[in-house]
Amino acid sequence: MRVTEKGQVTIPKPIRDKLGIGPGSEVDFVEREGSVVELVRNDEVSETVDERRERLARYLESVRGTLDLGGRTTDEYMEWIRGPRDDFDPR
Repeated sequence: MRVTEKGQVTIPKPIRDKLGIGPGSEVDFVEREGSVVELVRNDEVSETVDERRERLARYLESVRGTLDLGGRTTDEYMEWIRGPRDDFDPR
């Protein structure tokens, strides 16, 4: 990506589409660890707690049922990925 004489850059279309950035959108560039730059939409920064919760709820609903547990229950799956608990006595 090249910076113009005016300090402008073009955000690639796939990124604009993914982030919902269009004409008139407000964006910020955030420095991370001294050199990496992150692009964030201003409206994400100014979201209320309720708006963030609603956005999270929509995302969680969109991915519901996409994890294949291989026929295991949640507890069986957790033990499978973590291994058996040595500190638990199931008497």
